[in-house]
Amino acid sequence: MGSLNTFPLSFKVKGKRIIIVGGNDEALNKVRLVSKTTASVEIYSQTVETDFSAFPVTIIPRAITADDVVGASLVFVAEESDAAELAKATARRLGIPLNVVDVPAECDFYTPSIVDRAPLTVAISTEGDAPVLARLVRAQMEAMLSPSVGKIAGLAGKMRHAVEALIHEGPKRRRYYEELVSSPAVARAVEAGAGDAAANDLLQQHANAGSGEGVVWLIGAGPGSEDLLTLRAQRLLQSADVIVHDQLVPAAVVEMGRRDAEQICVGKARGHHSFSQAQINTLIVRLASEGKKVARLKSGDPMIFGRAGEEIAALRKAGIAYDIVPGVSAALAAAADTATPVTLRGVSTGFVVATAHGADDTDLNHWAALAQSGLTVALYMGKAIAAETAARLVSHGAGFDLPVGIVVNAGRADRTFYSGTLGALAEGAVEFVDGPAVILIGRAVAHGDWAQAASAAAESFKVA
Repeated sequence: MGSLNTFPLSFKVKGKRIIIVGGNDEALNKVRLVSKTTASVEIYSQTVETDFSAFPVTIIPRAITADDVVGASLVFVAEESDAAELAKATARRLGIPLNVVDVPAECDFYTPSIVDRAPLTVAISTEGDAPVLARLVRAQMEAMLSPSVGKIAGLAGKMRHAVEALIHEGPKRRRYYEELVSSPAVARAVEAGAGDAAANDLLQQHANAGSGEGVVWLIGAGPGSEDLLTLRAQRLLQSADVIVHDQLVPAAVVEMGRRDAEQICVGKARGHHSFSQAQINTLIVRLASEGKKVARLKSGDPMIFGRAGEEIAALRKAGIAYDIVPGVSAALAAAADTATPVTLRGVSTGFVVATAHGADDTDLNHWAALAQSGLTVALYMGKAIAAETAARLVSHGAGFDLPVGIVVNAGRADRTFYSGTLGALAEGAVEFVDGPAVILIGRAVAHGDWAQAASAAAESFKVA
């Protein structure tokens, strides 16, 4: 995720002056935006070419002077003239924010595409680089937000003093507002003109309720790319009071939570555990017992090598409510990255996931038989012992020529592929790039797209 060159904010203009220099169509475009505010809008130009009569603006048909600029809150320059240059110089000297239309390098700020549901506004900006894209995103947002959402936002504002008087705990207040703005019943009441009564009834319900019971959501964060997070996961992250996340969950996913949510990294990585599993269990139970909504964010899917079973057992023992949100597991991301059909008619009748770390001879014998019978085997946590595991599988009867594909950082932009055969992998260790790996073994692997893969050992297999 790139860094911003501008900081998005909402600028107060109530009771202030906004100046536009220019009487052309470019000036009209700015008038359409700023006339939606409660500021007084003044247009200065010796040549007024456009009809501004549909907007509540004051037109001064002369060249602007330095004195005119004094006291303005914003200055827009939409023409090229000596007066325009004077206006720019004066605004810069006085520290008044300046926008020069179609000249991003001279702008102190950019005018975004705005979705207007006053008092709710959504501003979309591309820092002047792609205004067409901003308009397209605006169209999508217009379709998403119902016309009544502005009325609901206004209702939330009207309720502020009453909420502060009746509910003194921050988390309880937030839960009230979350239900107020998301409840279909409240939305229907607003449309029917009964929004105030519905908001007050809901407030009484929340004020009379206890502190509320905590809950833990075990959420799969997927393999790392934030756009592989599910919509449900994203919604719950926005509701969580605390986000307890693993080391492999990238910051971009964690930051999808509320800005004021507490973030706790429990930092479990190979060779380094800052929290033991028992400590994690105790932590999430304690947080939920305090009435908090806890997002337990795990890489991949929480039910696949995520130790979710141990955490669920602790939550059940403590009587804590929990829910599970699935995520894209690394093996599925690896299959997608390489277009590998892990089940394929006439080739592979099934798909098995296992962990190579700590596997004994019984496990290896079972996997070797499965791979030899046609199933695709996906091994997690085996990068450091890939050659050793391959050699042991061969010794247990797996075919020397079984195709092998390895994906490091599956599902991410920096993913890396390796391909070969089981026997070739067994002949020597491979220097893999950093990151978690998934090892795919089986005949179906040969039907994937491994054209860009590096050799997993001394040779790469050839797709028939």
